Amino acid sequence: MTLMRVPTCSRDWPQHQLDALFAEGFPPFITADRAVKPLLGRIRAWFADFDVMVLDDGTPVATGWGVPLTWDGKTASLPDGYTASLARAVEGREQGTAPNTLVICGAIVAPERAGRGLAGEVLTALRDLTAERGLPQVIAPVRPTAKHRYPLTPITEYATWTRPDGTSFDPWIRTHQRLGATILTPAPASQTMTGTVQEWEEWTRLSFPASGTYVIPDGLSVLDIDRRADLGTYVEPNVWMRHL
Repeated sequence: MTLMRVPTCSRDWPQHQLDALFAEGFPPFITADRAVKPLLGRIRAWFADFDVMVLDDGTPVATGWGVPLTWDGKTASLPDGYTASLARAVEGREQGTAPNTLVICGAIVAPERAGRGLAGEVLTALRDLTAERGLPQVIAPVRPTAKHRYPLTPITEYATWTRPDGTSFDPWIRTHQRLGATILTPAPASQTMTGTVQEWEEWTRLSFPASGTYVIPDGLSVLDIDRRADLGTYVEPNVWMRHL
């Protein structure tokens, strides 16, 4: 198995390989963050060298990515979460501001390779890459993978849950902790996903016959449906963690 850094423009992988890699990574509605879409072109063009890919005999089995930005190291001045990190990175590049921090935006492992330590390998590779680029800080808006089982619990409370050994209750947060990362603060509004009622029904395979608040599959929080406006709004929480 070989770890390779692959520029986004060179990810000309067969579609079936990419589909297999991302098969269980995120729920369908994760792409409904309208504020992210206008940024994607510049992010892919400018920050592709902060992507890593794990290949096994030429087949992608894990990937991770991040964006560089400027942060003063204070919790109070963290971006609101994932979406705000992308916006700050793009703004900094446009203004010519020298970054000092890598934000790890995500890591995906092919479902059949789960449990083999590949996620930790990707995170380590991103940290090593950060050091090579001379960025002294690494942070991440972590999407807690077990939070969907407790969508009614505020992230401010969930982030404090621990196991008897003192590590986080959440397995993905624990993976970061094993690499030395520490929790900084919850990010209650890391992303906001919006769509029509029909779109949400397609994404969740549920029906929403009336306006109101709904628990949805894979949702870390609840979905608010306004049938009069034909609008569904879901605000996703993350947890800010610091690696370096």
